[in-house]
Amino acid sequence: MAHPYVLNVISREAVFLAEKLRSLPGCAPDIQWLSPDYALDLSFTGDPGTLRKGAHDAADGIAADINVVATAHRRKKLLVADMDSTIIACECLDEVAAMAGFGAHVAAITERAMRGEIAFEPALRERVALLKGLPVNMLERVYAERVRLNPGARALTATMRAHGAHTLLVSGGFTFFTRRVAQAAGFDAEQANVLIDDGHVLTGEVVEPILGRAAKLEALEEAMAMLKIKPADALAVGDGANDLDMINRAALGVAYHAKPIVAAAAPARIMHGDLRGLLYLQGYRDEEIVE
Repeated sequence: MAHPYVLNVISREAVFLAEKLRSLPGCAPDIQWLSPDYALDLSFTGDPGTLRKGAHDAADGIAADINVVATAHRRKKLLVADMDSTIIACECLDEVAAMAGFGAHVAAITERAMRGEIAFEPALRERVALLKGLPVNMLERVYAERVRLNPGARALTATMRAHGAHTLLVSGGFTFFTRRVAQAAGFDAEQANVLIDDGHVLTGEVVEPILGRAAKLEALEEAMAMLKIKPADALAVGDGANDLDMINRAALGVAYHAKPIVAAAAPARIMHGDLRGLLYLQGYRDEEIVE
């Protein structure tokens, strides 16, 4: 009979860790390697929370992503992913402001919002207002010069789509960027806020209502309804406080290189590896990953 959970480990020191972890009470001795010497599964019996704590204690001081994952419905039929600092390596609004010469001020507001210290919607309005008068073509420059996919982004979407999953990019940022990032990374669909311009310059406004934390959860719910699936078949990933509702709704909710409030609350965490870690969490092996 299959175990209901596995201990999933992703680390450059996975071989060393495996020897320590399989000696924990309840761990099976057999190692299932998903990526040689890097990502593995260990079956176990007993309480998942107790084992998770024991595993993290055993890995103290080692850069490792260690999670307990349910084996039922392990390969998800839906991926809903945040964009900024998750699928791409930057915050687009911060980069626009930096190019315009007032990046530090906007970045400070962004950081507070992503940490959950201030509400997302008024913080977005405040930052967008500062962009008033900037030429629209500056957005194209930011995308071309500063937006880069995070490692593993294309492999994540390509592999899940090859196995029948639907992939959705959701962002509290802007459609100018999500359209381009979704195409570059291979997402099926995208949604975000819309910046208003007069054809030449930005007006400093955004189309209301602002899509924030609640809208991301709604996007997840709508996608599940469209696919006729339940949360057990969904994966949601993000790094900021406005991602928490969708992360906690999906059965596999992942904090990716996330702010402390998100890492503490999310069911699973990838804090060291790249986006391929989301595939290892689902039990994919290297030979199944589409690069």
